[in-house]
Amino acid sequence: MTTNAHKVVIIGSGPAGWTAAIYAARAQLNPIVYCGFPKQDPGPVLPGGQLMLTTEVENYPGFEHGIMGPEMMGKFRAQAERFGTVVVQDDIDRCEFSQDPSKKPHALHPAEGPPVHAHSVIIATGATANWLGLPNEMRLATSGGGVSACAVCDGALPPFRNQPLAVVGGGDTAMEEATYLTKFGSMVYVLHRRDSLRASKIMQQRFLSRPNAKVLFNKAVVDVLGQRMIEGVLLEDTVTGEKSRLDVKGLFIAIGHTPATKFLKGSGVALTDKGYVELKNRNSYTNFPGVFAAGDVADAEYRQAVTAAGMGCQAALDAERWLAAAGVH
Repeated sequence: MTTNAHKVVIIGSGPAGWTAAIYAARAQLNPIVYCGFPKQDPGPVLPGGQLMLTTEVENYPGFEHGIMGPEMMGKFRAQAERFGTVVVQDDIDRCEFSQDPSKKPHALHPAEGPPVHAHSVIIATGATANWLGLPNEMRLATSGGGVSACAVCDGALPPFRNQPLAVVGGGDTAMEEATYLTKFGSMVYVLHRRDSLRASKIMQQRFLSRPNAKVLFNKAVVDVLGQRMIEGVLLEDTVTGEKSRLDVKGLFIAIGHTPATKFLKGSGVALTDKGYVELKNRNSYTNFPGVFAAGDVADAEYRQAVTAAGMGCQAALDAERWLAAAGVH
C-alpha cells in the first residue's frame, strides 16, 4: 500500500475503544480515536460510553476499593494518550468501506471536517441502554441517585443491599437482572406494563421461585420520586389509569439496549437481526477486510466493561496482524 491513509482509526471511546488504542499505540500503529460528541438519544450519550453514567465500579479487576466510572474512563484515555494516541472529538457520520483496501483505503466522513482515510478501522461505538425518558429518571441515573441500567454492574453496591428494589421490563434480560438482584434486595419487584411477561418460562420460574420476588402487571412507571436518592416510583395502571406509589431504594431499567450503528447504514457492514455488528468466527473481523469491531457494539450478551476491554485488545491485535499481512508498516 502506498497511500497516506492512517494505519488505524478507532471509532468510539469506551473501554473497547481505549483498550484498542493502547494496544495499537504500543504497536506503533499511530491510532486515531474519534471519541464523539455528547448527545441525547433520548437519554444521555457521552464520550466514554455507559461508564460515564456509572458512579462506583467495583467489578473491574485492579480497583480493589472501586472507582468512579468517569474517573476510570479518564485513566483509560490518559493511558492511550501516553503512548501517542491522537484523540479527535468528533462523530463519524458515514463510512465507505472498501473490499480492496490495498487499492482504495476505507473512507470515514466526520460530522465536522474533511473525510478521513484508513487502512484499518476498529468500530467500538458501544450500545446505549433504552431508558423510559423521564426527567427524574435521568437526573438520578446521572447523579448516582439509585437509578441504573445494569443490575449486574450496580446491584451489589451497599445502597441497594437489604432494600426494596424494582426492575422495569418483561423480557429475559429483565428476569435475569431481577433474579440477580434477589441476592441483595429485601424485595425485588418486576414492573411490567402488560398483563403477561415476554420472558421465557424458565427465566420467569427462576425469578418467581425466589421468596423475595414479585411481578406487578399492567404497571407503567410515570415518575421517579426522590431528590438526592430515589425514594420510590409513581405507577399508573395501564388498564384503569389509577396511580399508586411504590417505595423502593433502587430502580433498574431493563428494556433493552440499542447498538450505536446508525452511522453504518449504507456501509455494507453486516449486522445481526438486533442491529449489532456481526463478527466472524468469534474474533473481531467483520465482513470487510481491515474493518474490525469490539465491545458492546458487537456484544448483545455480556455488556461489561471488562469484556469490552478484552474485545478491544482482540481487535487491535487482529488489526496489527492484518496490516502486517497487507504490507502496511
